[in-house]
Formats: sequence, C-alpha cells, structure tokens
Amino acid sequence: MFTRIITSALLAGAGAGFIASLLQLGFVQPVLLHAELYESAQLVHFGSNSVVSAHQDVRGFEPLRDGLSIAFTIAVYCGYALILVAAMALATERGAIVTARNGIIWGIAGFIAVHLAPGFTLAPEVPGVATADVYERQIWWFATVAAAAIAMWLIAFAKGWTAWGIAAVLLLAPHIIGAPEPDTFTGPVPTEIGALFASRALGVGLAAWVLVGLFAGHFWSRESAEEQAT
Repeated sequence: MFTRIITSALLAGAGAGFIASLLQLGFVQPVLLHAELYESAQLVHFGSNSVVSAHQDVRGFEPLRDGLSIAFTIAVYCGYALILVAAMALATERGAIVTARNGIIWGIAGFIAVHLAPGFTLAPEVPGVATADVYERQIWWFATVAAAAIAMWLIAFAKGWTAWGIAAVLLLAPHIIGAPEPDTFTGPVPTEIGALFASRALGVGLAAWVLVGLFAGHFWSRESAEEQAT
C-alpha cells in the first residue's frame, strides 16, 4: 500500500502542480509583480500629483525565477497529494470507494481546508501591506487548517448530529477567535490590487485542488486495480 500511496501522490501532485504553476504564472504572478512596484516605491498611488495607470506591463519570462516557481509549486502539490492520497487510503480501508469522479470532491474538501477556511479571515496578501507578527499568523493558519481538515473528515465519514456539530464548531472557532491583525492598516499597495491578488490566488487554488483530487482519485483507483489484478 505504501508504494501505491507514493506513486499515486507523485503522479497526481506533479500533474496538478505543473498546471497550477502555469495558472499562477499567467494570472497570479503579474498581480504580485505589480504590487512589488508599489512596495519598492517605483509607483505611488497617493500623495502624488501624477496619475498612475492601473495597467502596468509586468509580464515577461525569466527562466531562473519562473523555473524555480514551477519546481516549488510542483513540490508543494506533491506534498498536498501525498496527504490526500493517504486519506483516500484510510477511507478505502473503511470501505469507501475512491474514483476519479469523487476524487474531485476530495479535492474541493482539500481546498476548503487549506485555502478557503484560513482565507476567510486571513486572506492571501500582496507584499507591502500591513501584517501582524508572522509567527502568530503561522500558528493561527496551521491551527485553522488542521481544524478544517478534521471537520471535513467528520462531515464525510462520521454519522449523527453530534459529529456534524463538532465539525461546525471546528470550522467556526478559528474565525470567532480571530486571526492576528496589525495595529493599523497601512501600506503603499492599492487595495484593488490586494483584492485582485486574493481572488486570483483562491481561484487558482480551487482549480489546482480539483485537479489534485481528480488525478489522485484516478491514479489511486488505477494502482489499486492493478494490485488486485496481480
């Protein structure tokens, strides 16, 4: 089983990660580079008599930067796929049937846990915006992801209102407590760029997780069928 998990995860993560990296290069990175122009004061959108165009030419392929970005994204999604396939293997042991089609639902659950749940209060942010202490934010983020992942499992496999109630509490508790926030909201980057970055980051994350679930379900079911055939 261990070999099946590793093989399925690597294939699913590499495929989904490569597609996700292309989506990020096309839709997320230009917004990020645009924000960096304001962070470095190359552009100023307030306190200036000049009018700054909202359309800046920040595209362009840089082999080293973009190559490393692609490699890092593939590695990250291989890690995500490993966790997802391990959960699929555990569910299979409990009698669940995993296919490419219901793998999409697994992927959406992963997106909710890793992106949507923490992003509901702690949205993806561009460089140059005011933020709270990084260590505190990381603690809150990991706790929220863990709580959401457990909640997704309870919703999917637990039975009864008690388990579903616990899942609801796990989903809501981090946001009721609240994420760490800065003392003041300041920064040189226009809020419109920040909003565009957050929406595109979440959109690409959803697409990537759907692909991770689809590929993971396909490769896991294929590997399982081949093992049973032998």
